[in-house]
Amino acid sequence: MGATIAAPVDLIESMGGLKLPPRADRRLQWLMDRHNEGLLTAEELAELECLVELSETLSLVRAEALHLLGRSPAWTPGARSNVK
Repeated sequence: MGATIAAPVDLIESMGGLKLPPRADRRLQWLMDRHNEGLLTAEELAELECLVELSETLSLVRAEALHLLGRSPAWTPGARSNVK
């Protein structure tokens, strides 16, 4: 995996901005809240697990793109994405 390929900067920049669409992010938050309250059904738990996996994957792609661009993620007070 040490190969290098050329990629347009605008492609890498767009990858640096990847995130869940607002509707999916709201659904993820709702499912997490229900999970914290112990109210998830088995189907909702499966959906939560899928959305968390997707969110984590997008975060890794975004972090790698920002690294390639020599940038740090923008920090926003209170944003969930800033909390590990």
